[in-house]
Amino acid sequence: MTKGRIILHVDMNSFYASVEQSHRPELKGKAIAIAGNPKERRGIIVTSSYEARAKGIYTTMNVGEAMRKCPELILLPPDFPKYRNASKAMFTILRSYTSLVEPVSIDEGYIDITEISSERHPLEIAQEIQMRIYNELDLPCSIGVAPNKFLAKTASDMKKPMGITILRKRDVSSKLWPLPVIEMHGVGESTAKKLESLKIYTIGDLAHVEEYMIRQALGKNGVRLRARANGEDGRKVDPNSIYETKSVGNSTTLPTDETDIQALEKTFETICGKVAERLDAKKLCGSTLSIQIRDADWHNHSKSKTFQNPIYNKNVIYEEAIKLFHQLWDGTPIRLLGVTVSNVFDRKQSVEQLSIFNFEQYAKQEPIYELIDNIERKFGKGAIQKGMEVGKQTYASKTSFSKDFLEDLKDIDSVE
Repeated sequence: MTKGRIILHVDMNSFYASVEQSHRPELKGKAIAIAGNPKERRGIIVTSSYEARAKGIYTTMNVGEAMRKCPELILLPPDFPKYRNASKAMFTILRSYTSLVEPVSIDEGYIDITEISSERHPLEIAQEIQMRIYNELDLPCSIGVAPNKFLAKTASDMKKPMGITILRKRDVSSKLWPLPVIEMHGVGESTAKKLESLKIYTIGDLAHVEEYMIRQALGKNGVRLRARANGEDGRKVDPNSIYETKSVGNSTTLPTDETDIQALEKTFETICGKVAERLDAKKLCGSTLSIQIRDADWHNHSKSKTFQNPIYNKNVIYEEAIKLFHQLWDGTPIRLLGVTVSNVFDRKQSVEQLSIFNFEQYAKQEPIYELIDNIERKFGKGAIQKGMEVGKQTYASKTSFSKDFLEDLKDIDSVE
């Protein structure tokens, strides 16, 4: 592990539950679970302690079923400010080693220790990080040590809780290739089914498939997955990735399993409105629209469409989302609906084909864009922004909890 890049993937173990146990020592050693509100049909297990998992409790399990399986289970509501603070403290520890830290979510991140590994063994550094997080924050984590991000993330999953695993590229054939392809990071149920139709059942099968065949079946993503099945991943640890918005979405769990088309369309209208608000707040547009359906049996279904012209308008998003919905839905009772606009970028960079309907609108906006450009050239990027009424929510307060957390990390960067 002394040549090439050395990357750690730090993955907090049973994060929400562990944070609760660190704040309330009397909960340690007990079966606890974080759950939503059962009365609103959000009564599912978000995460659980390892003591609860040992008794058959798992994420997404219905609260009622969980209590029947484990009557002594202690249910707690989520405390997001508490989890956010713990996450910030964890990333502060990682940044004390190097600035090459890339947060992935609230409870996991990559750290490139190549430079500091010239003086200390990577395993010693990983052990120290793990023990510091445990001793200073009273939180367990698992760490993967590898020459790239894919192998590091794969390695961190191999020993939980409090495990440290080294995964070298030469280990791929013996440790990864025999595994079912569904167990590979980046392969979901839909992709696994497509791979199975090509007689690709294991990670080894994927590693050895002809590139032209996988490209024809899955495009660029297939080629990327094939490379990772061979232990190849050229992505760098990028501390600035938290500043990049790649998609904007919203989803909601319905109060009851729903089949009424008017109620479902009304829900879609609300969701699309929130997505459009978030896009507008960041002045973004996107070229791909996806919808998600989760039925009453917890099966996920999705469908997407890519457009020649980027979209951001609520009415357009809603109209296209409904079309996708009617193509996808088979009448099965629905528990959750979601809409996402992805491949997003700055709206000013978009080149929309002008039509008789939108030419006048853009003709009016053009002088405004020129004025903004002139001001920013003189006073710097972001010197002028669209006004907003005092007291109204900011973009950060409208996004998902994970996005809020990433906004917090930006604040940390600015004051350090």
